[in-house]
Amino acid sequence: MTTAYAATPAAGISALHIGRHEIGTPVVLAPMAGITNRAFRRLCREHAPHALYVSEMITSRALVERNAETMRLIEHDADENPRSVQLYSVDPVTARAAARILVQEDRAAHIDLNFGCPVPKVTRKGGGSALPWKRELFRAIVAAVVAEGAARDVPVTVKMRVGIDADHETYLQAGLAAEQEGAAAVALHARTAAQHYSGQADWSTIRALKQAVTSIPVLGNGDIWSADDGLRMMAETGCDGVVVGRGCLGRPWLFADLAAAFAGSAHRSTPALGEVADTLRRHTAYLTEFYGDEGRACRDIRKHVAWYLKGFPAGSSLRVSLALVGSIAELDRLLGGLDRDASWPGPDAEGQRGRAGTPKRVALPDGWLDSRELSPAQESLIADAELAVSGG
Repeated sequence: MTTAYAATPAAGISALHIGRHEIGTPVVLAPMAGITNRAFRRLCREHAPHALYVSEMITSRALVERNAETMRLIEHDADENPRSVQLYSVDPVTARAAARILVQEDRAAHIDLNFGCPVPKVTRKGGGSALPWKRELFRAIVAAVVAEGAARDVPVTVKMRVGIDADHETYLQAGLAAEQEGAAAVALHARTAAQHYSGQADWSTIRALKQAVTSIPVLGNGDIWSADDGLRMMAETGCDGVVVGRGCLGRPWLFADLAAAFAGSAHRSTPALGEVADTLRRHTAYLTEFYGDEGRACRDIRKHVAWYLKGFPAGSSLRVSLALVGSIAELDRLLGGLDRDASWPGPDAEGQRGRAGTPKRVALPDGWLDSRELSPAQESLIADAELAVSGG
């Protein structure tokens, strides 16, 4: 893999401390549904072993019921350290029961709480990025999981958004509440739920949260497409680390770039197409091991193909065939048709990855914005909310 050079390397950035864990490279892989399973985390760790890699979101209810797919999603490689799981919940009792399983059965050494998901099936039940609007419910869930984690020194962190929309921001109150309830760190995706993934993340909110929350680390998330973006976010906001989501899709070596940048190095990865093809192939092999099913692994890797090949000369027919691949033998044949010597395409391979979407009205329970407290009807609604989030 060849390297390019950034114009302004960092002087060196400190390690991130989350409870008892020292994260040598202050970079966190954001949980992404259908992406950050054990296979993808392994691939990323090969490029930067000292960052923090979080599982995709699982629901507390599904974990308590020991749903088979959920139990698969919380599996970790033997050398993953710390083992990190993200929980979604709308109920303090269920959240605590799920945390107890993770802690008492030694299934995680770090728990992250999801209060940032903007997906309608989550928010219309009062979960994800809708939940911090209900101040006491938010505080109760954080407190319950922190108390359970404390039994075995498992730190708990909180990931959230700026708010529901520009008129209903929650991040400052939620960040302070999380700090008061014993969270080990807070991470802010600098968009509202209404923005979804559209527009530009407002990093000034990360800076404001860092100024308000002073006793625990504050992490920034949103529009980290390159290592230089990570350096710029740290410099502009004063945050203690960065959270990377869509920027690493089809580009797990972004973590190596970030590790180099934060260590003060100007080296950047510019892989040729052959190296990218080898990474895609290795990703498929890891998925096959994870699922124990080659066909399922190939169906999973299809969504990654466009991300891996972004900017490279591959031809439309070959791209279409790869997006329909059904076996590793077929994958190998198709990858053999690529020009392995094609060099890194530069700007054409950089920038936004994944779907941005457009701003939209957030789906919420009836009357959700009428009060910061739960009404009796809303209490009844959220009691069944986790059932609406399938698959763990």
